[in-house]
Amino acid sequence: MRPALLPLCLLLVTAVPATRAQSNAARPEQIAALADSSVSQPIRSQLEPNGYRVPTAEGPVDVWFRAGVPSGKNPEPGAIYDKLTESTLVGVVRFAKDSRDYKGERIPAGTYTLRYEIQPNDGNHLGTAPTRDFLLVLPADADTDPNATYALEKLVQLSSRVNGSNKHPTPLNLVAPESNSFPVYYKDDEDHTILAVQLKTASGLLPIALVVKGTAPQ
Repeated sequence: MRPALLPLCLLLVTAVPATRAQSNAARPEQIAALADSSVSQPIRSQLEPNGYRVPTAEGPVDVWFRAGVPSGKNPEPGAIYDKLTESTLVGVVRFAKDSRDYKGERIPAGTYTLRYEIQPNDGNHLGTAPTRDFLLVLPADADTDPNATYALEKLVQLSSRVNGSNKHPTPLNLVAPESNSFPVYYKDDEDHTILAVQLKTASGLLPIALVVKGTAPQ
């Protein structure tokens, strides 16, 4: 995404015209606090007391967001979530059945941590997603400290264990919300299932939209 388009993307967060998303939006089911012992107690203690369940054709996707996400200044050009810093723990996701990441790679059923990362701005990645913003899926047993900070190489290495590639991360795309009501889930024009919530950060509420099901256009 070119930096010149950034103001328009930010405008979409607070002033969104009527779209297909608004016509098919629904409230996600609220679910109880995460009790899965495969996720470390320090991380579970950082999560909201309730999660969200989003139905998909492959089975439900459950997401628990962090109760107080650290915020900062993200200097990367084209990042629409410029108050999130790279490697920050944002939440935990559970796939009831095997799913696919944004690249179409398999995610085995299970529970994983989610950390924010920016897509590299190089020729290998240019134009592969509508935004440079992603949550990388990490194995819960390898990511146990909510305050850990990983260098990009380490984060990619951990995330690649999910899809078994040993070199490519397992990403879920973050996009600008197409709804001004939260929490909500909906499908966009590319049939992606998106969960939109107001994330609680150290600097206030941050509307955020996560593609929980859907791959990049082929």
